Amino acid sequence: MRDDRSFIELKARQRAQALLDDGSYRELLDPFEGIMSPWLGAQGIVPQADDGMVVAKGTINGKPAVVVAIEGAFQGGSMGEVSGAKMAAALELAAEDNRNGIPTQAVLSLETGGVRLQEANLGLAAIADIHAAIVDLRRYTPVVGIVAGTVGCFGGMSIAAALCSYLIVTREARLGLNGPQVIEQEAGIEEYDSRDRPFIWSMTAGKCAIKAGWWTRWLATVLTR
Repeated sequence: MRDDRSFIELKARQRAQALLDDGSYRELLDPFEGIMSPWLGAQGIVPQADDGMVVAKGTINGKPAVVVAIEGAFQGGSMGEVSGAKMAAALELAAEDNRNGIPTQAVLSLETGGVRLQEANLGLAAIADIHAAIVDLRRYTPVVGIVAGTVGCFGGMSIAAALCSYLIVTREARLGLNGPQVIEQEAGIEEYDSRDRPFIWSMTAGKCAIKAGWWTRWLATVLTR
């Protein structure tokens, strides 16, 4: 199947499908399972059936793989108890497959602002589990991260990106420990103006980070398969 849309334009589920070989996509805990955050409704936020986290197994170039894709359009891709547990469990299952003699690759599509503030410590604990799972899986196989845009990858999940064996980015990708608004709130607008787009992009954009040698390589903006 050919898809001439930019990878940046794809939703999380479409990205996962595009990364896996045709016909091999099998989603784990899909929306019909109804496993969603139990904490958002009470705060007046409509939950999403997959909690903004897509986990799929399949093959890449004929070899077993797990792909995890965060939906940046849901709550800014923020990580909560359920979404974080899904990603951590997927990585743990991949490590278990490798221990059992099934060499399983892992690719993470990271579009996230970091921890979901509405779930506070539960989200932080989930991100810590993700960090541990990436480190464990790297003993057996490289873990590849992709930051495509336009949400970027911030907060504790930027550490997850740094823990990946390889990090692939687009020109529109952004990476930072804290988002521009958070830094502005703490440092003051005179020190860090989040509305100054040229300044912000000079600090966090994929093109600049590649030149600085922080990230691995570019991702082609048009995906074909």
